[in-house]
Amino acid sequence: MYEELLKNAFRPLDLDAERHVEFFNCWDEISYDRNTFITESGNIERYFYVVISGVQAIYLLSKNGDKKVIGFSFDGSFSGVYDSYLYETPSHYFLESLTPSRLIRMKKGDYDRLFELYPEFDRWGRIVHQQLLMGRVQREVELFTMTAKERYDVFMQRCPEALMKIPQKYLASYLNMTPETFSRLRAIKS
Repeated sequence: MYEELLKNAFRPLDLDAERHVEFFNCWDEISYDRNTFITESGNIERYFYVVISGVQAIYLLSKNGDKKVIGFSFDGSFSGVYDSYLYETPSHYFLESLTPSRLIRMKKGDYDRLFELYPEFDRWGRIVHQQLLMGRVQREVELFTMTAKERYDVFMQRCPEALMKIPQKYLASYLNMTPETFSRLRAIKS
């Protein structure tokens, strides 16, 4: 049912017919309303997600209760609190649906079994984890070396349309700027 979505998300994973069926049978669909917690800080993330539709934010709460957004997931991307999922430890983060969201998810036991049984899945995992790490490094470089305007410009160049549907306070937090600065930069670019 979600074969194309999963093929695109898990590219370049190439499974034979038997493994193909087993892999696709590991997924089930779940839906969340707007502004619903998928995972809360202190809870263990039990699933690895691929987004069918919608936008989710992963964030921390500062000591004064402000949301500090560290990432987004949206149509076709992976979602979840990965460190909690991988290590089966309580999450430090919140994962929240910012829009009505449909996702497919895989349990940790299935994920681990696929890595253990199939070299193809293990290779895919290595490639994806390298990409995630490099994306995180690039984000840190941008946060530490770019002005607010430069961060805004870079983000808007690569920003998927789905993110434009969420409140700008989340985008501002992700870019490490105030909502007022974000609004001013947006007005300049309009």
